[in-house]
Amino acid sequence: MPGASRYPFRFFRAGGVDQLDLSDPTVLKNLGSLDLKLWVSLACPTKGLEVDARTLALIDTDDDGRIRPPELLAAIAWACDVFADLGDLLEEADVLPLASISGDTEAGRSVRDTARRVLADLGRPGADAIRLDDISSTERIFAQTRLNGDGIITVESASDDAGRQAILDAMAVMGSVLDRSGKAGIDRAKADAFFDQVAAQAAWLAGGDSDAVRVLGAATEAAFEALAAVRGKIEDYFMRTKVASFDEALVPALGASSEDVQSAAGAQLTADDERVARWPLARVAPGLPLPLRQGLNPAWAARMRAFVTRTLEPALGPGRTAMTADDWASLLARFEPFASWMAARPDLPVGTLGAARVRALASGDARAAMTALIAEDAALDGQYRQIEAVEKAIRFRRDLLPVLRNTISFSDFYGRRRATFQAGTLYIDGRSCELCLRVHDVAKHAALAGHANAYLLYCDCVRKKDAEKLTIVAAVTAGSVDNLLVGRNGVFFDRKGDDWDATVTRVVENPTAVREAFWSPYKRFLRLVQDQISKRAAAADAEANRALEAHAAAVTSAGEGKPVLPPAEHKKFDVGTIAALGVAVGGIAAFFSSVLATFLGLGMWMPLGMVALMLAISGPSMIIAWLKLSQRNIGPLLDANGWAVNAFARVNVPFGGALTHLADMPPGATRVLDDPFATRRAPVKTYLAAVILGVLAVTWVTGKLDTFLPARAKAAAVLGRVFHVPSGHPEEKAR
Repeated sequence: MPGASRYPFRFFRAGGVDQLDLSDPTVLKNLGSLDLKLWVSLACPTKGLEVDARTLALIDTDDDGRIRPPELLAAIAWACDVFADLGDLLEEADVLPLASISGDTEAGRSVRDTARRVLADLGRPGADAIRLDDISSTERIFAQTRLNGDGIITVESASDDAGRQAILDAMAVMGSVLDRSGKAGIDRAKADAFFDQVAAQAAWLAGGDSDAVRVLGAATEAAFEALAAVRGKIEDYFMRTKVASFDEALVPALGASSEDVQSAAGAQLTADDERVARWPLARVAPGLPLPLRQGLNPAWAARMRAFVTRTLEPALGPGRTAMTADDWASLLARFEPFASWMAARPDLPVGTLGAARVRALASGDARAAMTALIAEDAALDGQYRQIEAVEKAIRFRRDLLPVLRNTISFSDFYGRRRATFQAGTLYIDGRSCELCLRVHDVAKHAALAGHANAYLLYCDCVRKKDAEKLTIVAAVTAGSVDNLLVGRNGVFFDRKGDDWDATVTRVVENPTAVREAFWSPYKRFLRLVQDQISKRAAAADAEANRALEAHAAAVTSAGEGKPVLPPAEHKKFDVGTIAALGVAVGGIAAFFSSVLATFLGLGMWMPLGMVALMLAISGPSMIIAWLKLSQRNIGPLLDANGWAVNAFARVNVPFGGALTHLADMPPGATRVLDDPFATRRAPVKTYLAAVILGVLAVTWVTGKLDTFLPARAKAAAVLGRVFHVPSGHPEEKAR
């Protein structure tokens, strides 16, 4: 674990956090001594980042899908051994000059020698640099090699026809695996399993070679198959004869069922009719032998002929016209050893190769030859694994520093260079949102991401051309959000420049600016008013429709000669209700009158009163917005994707404005403001002037301005006795 260090690290301030400056390559050599508490992130996933997945896999040595400090430090240590100067990492290029590889370390010399060998194999022995394209296509590098050190042998790996055929047989039975050249082959595990099956199958075959099992020699297997084809039906017949001997009265019931006979009576029968096949093999009678030539069930005649020819006559002698129950028992006893041997046959895929091929594989040296060939290939693993080291060096030169800039610090993010976790840009509602992250589980992500105090849009993105889908979350950090609703559509451009159709599926609401929060109470009030008006209008419309339907029904009834009910009398006015309404209206009027009187009583302080009233309404929303904006940070967004952010990385208002760009005219653009379809504007200035004059008139009439006016301009002097001077007015005192 990194501990205290005396190295003079340099930090920069961004997002309210001190972050390590990685522009000096000597910092990398001393990074192991930096306190982990100063790392901005302690872990990141290997998926969902805009970094080559292969590079992340080379850093993730334990292959758990996450990269943590020990793995990053190990990658840096390996780079220190391979590169002569870590300054080469600052170039971030996918070309590795051979001169940049260290010749003072064993790892460096191994990488350099391997790179030269690969270049020679590719026909460029004098090249002074190797590219990622040269090394990333292992199929091309190993296409012409017989052995490549991966422990997998292909058909081309064998040097003779017998070995090649054994490999083909093994792949046919066990399946294949791909070697480094991309060709199908066999590894040690599949080879051992294959020859274990060969040995088991060969042992079973050897058990059937004795005369006791092969009772008819080479014809035994065919004879047993013919017997098995009719065995069940013959045993059924002899059982029926035994039952008939037990009670002759049962003989009619032991024949064909009446249902089968009736169903077949009117049908066109064939030799393979299932109804006929269900009937007994022959006529049932007490102790009657089974006829072999005549009187057999037609559906079984062909199978019985094969049984007699292949099994019965070779085993018991020719010329038989019937078979007794004793003959049948003797025949079964004769074939019992073969039946037991067949029952012990292993159910192995290798049996598909046939007995002759299995015996040949088991008796020869195919297993030893294949095992030796696999061992010979695996022995080259160390040599050819260095090719992976060359690939690692090239990828680290290109990608290691960007990975560090997006884990140890977030310098790419705050430096406006696009961080590895930024998936692209979302264009929607006249703005572009650059802080977009890939999301796999929206519900799980939103549960934590809401603590980022950012306005979030979760969008499903689709490319119909490729039938691809992805889900993103976009942070809206500036501008009005009134029109950002679930269902709104936009376009998402990923880092490759591909465009996706984006649809908002979920919104997490948070303020985007204090200015927007100032108007939010009024907007909410207007929405509530609009909703109430819409509801009441809908209710009134429904009531009007019901009334019209009732009148229409009444008119129709009158036309048909039916009595028309007199229209309902108007309800009488309820004096109590009218009084209550009057009291309510009077109270409301008195309230507004008192508010107006208080406001007018402010005199010259009325503008300040107006400001105070607006602050009383908007102040709480603005305070809440300011608190949330001051706490807005990117940590929860990343943690919800599997990161372990180690600092409070703020996204303040100025930086938020840089992450979300609103629509603006480009420099030098001109605008024609004459819109032929513009809505005709109301004379707002005239209305405003009228309101101001009205307020001044009321204020003057009530005597509120008399203290500021000369004697002749005062309301009491102008209006005279017609005007009732308020009590306490200076004019009243003068009287």
